Amino acid sequence: MPPGKARAAFIFSHFWKLPDMSPISIRNTLKPGDLGQVAYLHGKIYAEEQGFGQDFEAYVMESLLEFYRQYDPAKDKVWVLEKEERMVGFLLLMHRPDRQAQLRYFILEKECRGSGLGKRLVQEWMACFREKGYAGAYLYTTSGLDSAVHLYESVGFRKVSEKQSEEFGVPLNEILYRLP
Repeated sequence: MPPGKARAAFIFSHFWKLPDMSPISIRNTLKPGDLGQVAYLHGKIYAEEQGFGQDFEAYVMESLLEFYRQYDPAKDKVWVLEKEERMVGFLLLMHRPDRQAQLRYFILEKECRGSGLGKRLVQEWMACFREKGYAGAYLYTTSGLDSAVHLYESVGFRKVSEKQSEEFGVPLNEILYRLP
């Protein structure tokens, strides 16, 4: 935690069972090594599934540093998903100027998808967004992530812009969604 930052007043942890009955723990605190694991998961999964290059992993690392430097547990919230002490997913509510929140770094290992866990996380994100009293929210995503887009739209996010890019080593569309 950056110098002078207060620790969260409580530790919240709960569990989810995958269809094979493997337990997934969900915690809302950061530990040393978590941010590196988030970058690793994004680099690995997006390379395997979307063909993204190392530019994407570097982008994630840079933006995680931005998050860490302004992390405020009173305004931000993390969901760290672990299976047998191995990170298998992550989600972040990050505060932004003008009472806005950003949904960032939503990722799940393949073994955790299709179990309802992603839906539950996005619903928890929305509950936290409302509880903290943000005026609006947004997220950026890319084409080809149809399951995630379906989850975002199911809680009210709407596409507001889209542009073509090759920033991460492959042709894709970068898409901005906002809560109206």
